[in-house]
Order: sequence, then structure tokens, then C-alpha cells
Amino acid sequence: MQITEIKKVGKGFRYNVYVDENYIGTFEAEILAKYKWKTGQEVAQEEIDKVKIVNGDLACFDRALGVLEKSMKTEKLLRDYLKEKGYPEECIDRAIDKLQDYGYINDGVYAENYIGAYSHMKGRRKLKYDLLSKGVPADVVEEKLDELLDEDEQYETCRNLTIKYMKNKQWDQKTKQKLFSHLVGRGFELSLIGRVAREVYDDRD
Repeated sequence: MQITEIKKVGKGFRYNVYVDENYIGTFEAEILAKYKWKTGQEVAQEEIDKVKIVNGDLACFDRALGVLEKSMKTEKLLRDYLKEKGYPEECIDRAIDKLQDYGYINDGVYAENYIGAYSHMKGRRKLKYDLLSKGVPADVVEEKLDELLDEDEQYETCRNLTIKYMKNKQWDQKTKQKLFSHLVGRGFELSLIGRVAREVYDDRD
């Protein structure tokens, strides 16, 4: 079997490789250099299979690293992204393991950052739902919420959102119902919403 063509793909460092005039895959330049593949070279099927695995691992890891450089991801979000891009399950597993070893993926740190960024606009239930949907384990979510979510801050957040929502509105029954629905959607407990609504109503003048 002979490599009959190595053709550059786009502006990057990836190449389509043809063996006996048949396309066998797209390979990273680093892999071609490592195995010294060039046009006219004889290759065995065993070598091709091995290089495909190594190339897949490198491409998958590099794609994952590129995504993480733009924004932090949970393991689930990253795994879903790589699956969508068509990488084999085995390559994804190896990339995830390596990234966890390097500290690039940490669901606990992700939860901490998310709570810190959104606790001023969302209640506990909404924060919990969001984190679970992003793949953070339930025990980690509960631990981080207990550790980082301050009740007084949640009260102030709920109060600020109430004041903002009711600005220039009449305190009629229909508007109050909409207020409650709005705050429930933000993840606040009904008991807190009721308390805050009464206080804001009493202080409205």
C-alpha cells in the first residue's frame, strides 16, 4: 500500500491523505511529521490504523482545548460538544481524562464560578436547575450552593428585582400575580417572594 497524495485542507495544518488513490482520512501536520508520512511512502494497514487513533486523540484534545480557552465547560457540556463534532467516544474519553488531569475541567470550580456570576439575578432553585442541566453532579451542586449562596444576598437580590419589576406599575392583583410568576421563574421561593413583596409595597412611597 502506498501513500499516493497528501493534500492540504484550508488554511490550517490539516491534510487529507490518500493511499492507493483512496482517501483514508484527514490528519494533523504534527502526526504526519511524527510518522514521517510523505507521498510515495509504503504503509501497512496496521500502521494506518495506529496513526488514525493517535491522530484522532490529538485532534479531539486540541479541539477541546480550543473550546476551553474561550470559556469554561463542565465535563458534560464538553463531551456533548465533541460528540456533535463527530469525534469517536474513545477519543473523547481520553481527551476528557487528560484535561481533568491537567485541571482544565473541574465541575466544582465551574459551579463556583457560575454561582458567583449569577447569584445576583437568580434564586437558589434556578441556579440549581441550571447547574444540573449543565451536567454538574447533584451532590456538587448542593455543596456549592450551601457554601456560597448567602441568604441575605438572596433577599437583597429578590428585593432589587421586585423593585425593578414594579417600577411605574400599579399594585393591582393581576400585576402582583405577574410579579410572583416572574420571580418564581428566577428561582426564588414563594415565602421569600411574599415577604419581599409586602415589604416593597409598604415602602413604595
